[in-house]
Amino acid sequence: MADLLFCEPTELYNILNQVSKLSRLAEPNYLCLLDVRSKRQYDESHVITALRVKKKDNQYLIPESVDLDCVRYCIVYDSNTSSLELRIRRHEEGEEEEEREVEDDETELLPGPAVEFGQMLTNFTRQPVYVLRGGYECFSGLYHFFRTQKIIWMPQELDAFQPYPVEIIPGKVFLGKLSQACNPRIHKDLKIKVHVNISMESTPFFAGDEDKLLHIKIEDSSDSNLFIFFRHICHFMELHLRLRSVILVFSTQGISRSSAAVVAFLMHYNEETLKRSWARVKKCKNNMRPNRGLVAQLLAWEKVIFGECITDISNPIY
Repeated sequence: MADLLFCEPTELYNILNQVSKLSRLAEPNYLCLLDVRSKRQYDESHVITALRVKKKDNQYLIPESVDLDCVRYCIVYDSNTSSLELRIRRHEEGEEEEEREVEDDETELLPGPAVEFGQMLTNFTRQPVYVLRGGYECFSGLYHFFRTQKIIWMPQELDAFQPYPVEIIPGKVFLGKLSQACNPRIHKDLKIKVHVNISMESTPFFAGDEDKLLHIKIEDSSDSNLFIFFRHICHFMELHLRLRSVILVFSTQGISRSSAAVVAFLMHYNEETLKRSWARVKKCKNNMRPNRGLVAQLLAWEKVIFGECITDISNPIY
């Protein structure tokens, strides 16, 4: 039996925005997103690509199109689940008679719809089943632009889906690529106020405004020296976090230079090792891959922060 775990809203957001060559939503066994709310609620709006779970004789039915044994992420949501167990507390002895619902004192544990269905799914999948914390209400409040009424998604539509930058620090720091940094809709939806551009290219946003744009012009090469800019990047981002500005860090593809900059920032901001910060970014952006020259510079940055090199970068994950 698989585990039943919580999925935070930011985790689902990042899962929806993973890419290989195209959006990973186009992969048939990547994500199974299941909505256990009522038909009326689902038809009114739901999270993109979500399938509605139907009931028959008061029992949930697994959608026939889903191969649970092969799916990478199986996520279930209802309206507002915030606990894997919903505690229903009966009235205790000594309370007024008219308020009593039952004669005996008792406490009953009753799972919500998402938890109930999730527990059922754990019998059919190898991977953990996730319940979205806060449900649709929380997720749609944070990411309203991922609400839809669309029910059927054609393969070519999923191929053409344009992912958003991934979220590194919820509501504060995003990591993306140049085309996303040039997209006005993404800026509006994510409320982007600051750019950290680690590329040779420019965008139409914040041109000439040094308060809102930090442009580090280096090539995507293992010989490029980003290390000399790490301290400046960290101080710039830290300042804007204090100002509550939403920051987008990006490079041409968002895979090497900008990923290295974000890892360096997290090492400084959280006072943590290269290994830990790397894992944080990798969890948010599966295809992050700083080149070997940048990995060596991140190790040197670790020595600046801790006085010694702690992470073993000979490990194949780097």
